[in-house]
Amino acid sequence: MLSLNKSLFCFCLLLLSFLSYADNLPPPPTVAAKAFLLLEVNSKKIIAQQGGDERIEPASLTKLMTTYLSFKALKDGQLKLDQVLPVSTAAWKAEGSRMFIQPDIPVTVDELLHGMIIQSGNDASIALAEGIAGSESGFTSMMNQQAAALGMKSSHFANVNGLPDPNHYTTVNDLALLSTAIIRDFPDQYKRLFAIKEYTYNKITQPNRNRLLWVDPSIDGLKTGHTEAAGYCLIASARHGDMRLLSVLVGAPSDNARATESQKLLNYGFQFFETRLVYKAGQEITKLKLWKAPQDMLSATVASDLYITYPKGRYSDVKATITSTQPLLAPLAQNQQVGKIRFDLDGKTILEQNLVTAQEIPVAGLFRRIWDDIRLKL
Repeated sequence: MLSLNKSLFCFCLLLLSFLSYADNLPPPPTVAAKAFLLLEVNSKKIIAQQGGDERIEPASLTKLMTTYLSFKALKDGQLKLDQVLPVSTAAWKAEGSRMFIQPDIPVTVDELLHGMIIQSGNDASIALAEGIAGSESGFTSMMNQQAAALGMKSSHFANVNGLPDPNHYTTVNDLALLSTAIIRDFPDQYKRLFAIKEYTYNKITQPNRNRLLWVDPSIDGLKTGHTEAAGYCLIASARHGDMRLLSVLVGAPSDNARATESQKLLNYGFQFFETRLVYKAGQEITKLKLWKAPQDMLSATVASDLYITYPKGRYSDVKATITSTQPLLAPLAQNQQVGKIRFDLDGKTILEQNLVTAQEIPVAGLFRRIWDDIRLKL
């Protein structure tokens, strides 16, 4: 069913809300926001949401896509952290929040990343975009291409920093996809930058606008945003052991409210749910009958680490069921789907994951293939 490959990553588990669990679970808290979502990142389990697919204005949450493409450029070798980028007039005169770069002061990619992520600098966002794509418009095209690749089907970007534009929109669900992709695809950069509480550039010190970084040490990112139309927005992530929660909240009435309402969601998730790593990628889960191959059985595994999220204290009640595609005929490629593993609780499915081959399976010799043909017809 669900593959953890990023190109296929989606929120099909939306259909399995907290209502799928035991009836004695308290409902999610009432949240003062236009829309919100609480997601367990490792299992992809949506614990609570409101207006997840409603079109919203992302404001400075847009900079998460600018960040994603900047991290990708670093990974691909297109940029280097110590590389100096030019500061154009457009970047220097950017409206809104700024890190205060100037054309006559050299600025490195690393400084611009700090200025964009910590200080929410619109000027830093433009400078990075121009450094990667040559122009903001060219970079915006890259943003939309990347959004499509991540499965953000309800998003369109018109600029790199989130200033209001009729053609600039997204959804809470799409923002969760993007945030998860940053954490998953660039864990080192995420850990290095997103939890920093303040940053000084050009002798100007500005705090990270994510107030939760001062409140809860388990919170390590991600981003705030605000415009008059969007309201106050905050995406925050926190980790307890195997469990990483992501809260996406937009349209809160104040700076204080976006922090307190996000904290409510995170507290609810950690208080009433838990997550466990059940199988590691490549670990043998079961053996399946094999035909027309040199061996009789194959090892089935999962392509990525498999986590499940369930109501706290209910792990012993979770039941696993394995089904296989039969007959399994060689040859088979490595990581080829050969079955499924399903986890049920109280008669409801909480997760279903593809089983794949642990290794390539070659075809057997002629005699073995003929013998298995006979056996299959019996």
